[in-house]
Amino acid sequence: MTTTLRVVLDQPTPTGDEDVRAASRDLAAALVATAPSGCDVRGIVPSDADQLEKTLALAGVDRLPFPAAPVAELWRRGFRVVAGAGLIHSPSLAAPLMRHDRVHDHDQTVVTMWDSRAWDAPDELPRAAVAWSRAMLRRAARHADAVVVPTHALAQRVAEIAPLGDRIRVIAGAAATGLRVPSDEIGRRRAQGLPEGYILVAGSSAASAGLHAAFTAIARNGRDTAVVVLDAPAGDEPAIADIAAAAGIPERRLHVRGALEPVDRAAVYAGAVAFLAAARGRGFPWRVLDALEVGVPIVATSTDVHREVLLDGAAFADPDDDGALTDALAQTLASTATVERLAVLAADRGRAFGWRGAAERVWQLHAEL
Repeated sequence: MTTTLRVVLDQPTPTGDEDVRAASRDLAAALVATAPSGCDVRGIVPSDADQLEKTLALAGVDRLPFPAAPVAELWRRGFRVVAGAGLIHSPSLAAPLMRHDRVHDHDQTVVTMWDSRAWDAPDELPRAAVAWSRAMLRRAARHADAVVVPTHALAQRVAEIAPLGDRIRVIAGAAATGLRVPSDEIGRRRAQGLPEGYILVAGSSAASAGLHAAFTAIARNGRDTAVVVLDAPAGDEPAIADIAAAAGIPERRLHVRGALEPVDRAAVYAGAVAFLAAARGRGFPWRVLDALEVGVPIVATSTDVHREVLLDGAAFADPDDDGALTDALAQTLASTATVERLAVLAADRGRAFGWRGAAERVWQLHAEL
């Protein structure tokens, strides 16, 4: 008899996080590759999803009767939508969270929570996204057999906002599978209009992204180094430029880019002299994982999340010390030896994260349940 684990795929949530969508596919592929004997993996996808059976080597897909947009709202309201039960794993909070019998029918539903923005910084998200996230966590508290989070720091926060008890489990994510520095990296950077040897940051104009602190640290170092910003939301470029100008970085040095495909993102990382991680939120730091994967020297604010993810793979700065980030960046860029040492430390730390290891822990979780 075959045991089937069904994974929710291509289900965009109101938070619109493309990293979670990519992570869902990477995890599904890894679950297929690590499936124990007698187990297989199927996908649960909306009616307008791509054909994923061959791409991810799935045993098959259960296609929902609705497109992606309505499904998340139907699940929020408690409609199952998907036929049957069994073992269901969602790499997000989007899942058919309903009453089920784990003991007698062997039904399981496990969901994943990647950040706590809807509780910690609700003003940075659309109101609909905040309402959806909070409602889905309430449903998870009632019906989920486990809630997976990527860090212990986030686990502590989730325990504060939802009565989940021992159902919170920590399984870290990883960099995108396609994040590999291409042989034509220089040409790809030129196509993006980027110079060589810049300081790289990521995020939006939202306060939790920490761009003001990052830009201030860069400006105070007195170097005429270019600054590249990744993941800028559409229409956010003027606000980011204003933050940079207020910190003392002229427009000629600033290059703002939106979300990039993994191969282009890897090429951008490969051209950076350092990655500056100044965010203060509890969300999983996807771009930090990218820097580790490529082996870019990292200077980071000493938050619980950064300390847990990076360990000794970065130079840290006290987020409450106004000059600490400036000093840490200056010390990092002071010598080639320091840059090279931090690059090696970052690459070493990056080996601790992988989708195969995450998948093995997911299988173990469902076996324990």
